Amino acid sequence: MAARRRETFPLVPRHALTGLPFGTLRSHRRGPGTEVIGSRPYRPGDPVSTIDWGATARLSAATGRDEFVVRERLADDAPRVAIVLDRRPAMSLYAPPLRWLSKPTVVRHAVDAVVASAVAARADLAALDFAGGSAHWAPPARGGRSDLIEARLAEASPAPEDTLERSLAFLGRHRADLPGGSFVFVFSDFLAPPAAASWLQANGCGWDLVPVVIQDPVWEQSFPDMHGVAVPIADPATGAVSVVRLSRKETARRRTENVAHRDRLTGEFASCGLRAVVLSTTDPYEIDRAFLAWAEERRRRRRR
Repeated sequence: MAARRRETFPLVPRHALTGLPFGTLRSHRRGPGTEVIGSRPYRPGDPVSTIDWGATARLSAATGRDEFVVRERLADDAPRVAIVLDRRPAMSLYAPPLRWLSKPTVVRHAVDAVVASAVAARADLAALDFAGGSAHWAPPARGGRSDLIEARLAEASPAPEDTLERSLAFLGRHRADLPGGSFVFVFSDFLAPPAAASWLQANGCGWDLVPVVIQDPVWEQSFPDMHGVAVPIADPATGAVSVVRLSRKETARRRTENVAHRDRLTGEFASCGLRAVVLSTTDPYEIDRAFLAWAEERRRRRRR
């Protein structure tokens, strides 16, 4: 039987945009972009990157004085998409034979879905992670970045526990690469979430933030009644597995803590105006359905 073709999802902005159709037509306004439409004399405040040094040299030689020329471009109206990867040790769990959700598998399928949808929307795609403790930033570029991201995920270099706060702060310093309206998909289990202030500050940049929550529905969003049963537990830092036996009180406490964390996370996203995509399966088609449901909900909200 032929493999079922995976679906892409539309990049629906949280708020309706004014002006040209989003990502479908060439712009008729000047601004940052890739298409050069002419030149003009330099004006104070023009970015140095816009200077046409060849034309500047020719004009300066002809006039005998410094005359700077800048290129004018048409603004790109296609969306920009940034993928932020949480590479904390906990995001490398859980490998078979453990029956917990394999987070690396979910991340790969989910990233493939976002990349394919970004390519379909003719978006420029960027990627960021802090594996090894330092920023690995691939600025926005046209075309897929699956190979680049796959290579990053293959490297066994865990990121620090505050990687999400570092990532949002890093993007805030690179706003020239990610203008307002850019989509920022943040892939994490959010068991070490950033402070609410970090989300609010990122929201202030005008980005379309999309938390992609990757959690096991049984063991992380809740906890089963496993008192008296030997349970394999993996250490996020080393990947070593040990067998423990939990009491009824311990299983109840873990369930209470997990549910409280889930509800707190949902409330925090809502207070920041964010709607998360929650992924609790490694099935790529169920992952596609989760992103499609996210896009459809946005469409419904915009019709109200």
